[in-house]
Order: sequence, then structure tokens, then C-alpha cells
Amino acid sequence: MPVQIRVPTPLRRFTGGADVVTAEGSSLREVLDDLERKHPGLRERLLDENGELRRFVNIYINGDDVRFLDNLSSKVKDGDDISIVPAIAGGR
Repeated sequence: MPVQIRVPTPLRRFTGGADVVTAEGSSLREVLDDLERKHPGLRERLLDENGELRRFVNIYINGDDVRFLDNLSSKVKDGDDISIVPAIAGGR
């Protein structure tokens, strides 16, 4: 079941410049696995060495932060919209 994934500018070099790509799976983890198969190199930017979501990466399914859902086990369905949003820090 395909879902749309919105890719932030810093990660578009892995998607050939595309700002929206599709992937399949019934959970966020499966979708990210499919995304890695289609666009190698993304996984290590999103997941840490333990396979968990990096602290500075936020992922939303239909506008809901996955950390308040079931994290990487969050269920997805055909037509869902997933956004990858890197955390921004800095300033004074």
C-alpha cells in the first residue's frame, strides 16, 4: 500500500531531488525499509545504530508525531501522508 513521503531539502540528494516520494508498508518501519531500498542512504540519516528514530528527526503521519503514536510500529495505510522534518537548533 503506497504512502507519500515528504522529503526535506537536506535529504533530497538521496531521492534524486524529489521532494515527495512513495513507499509501501503497513507500519512506519516497513515504509522506511522500502524507502531505503528505493533510495539508499536515507536509513542512516533517519535511524540510529540501534534502528531507532534519531533524536533530531521528527516524522509525522497525517500530521501526528509518531513519538506520540507507536513510533516506528505506527500503522500506515494507503494514501497516508508522511513528513520527515529534521529538528532545527541554534541561535542564542
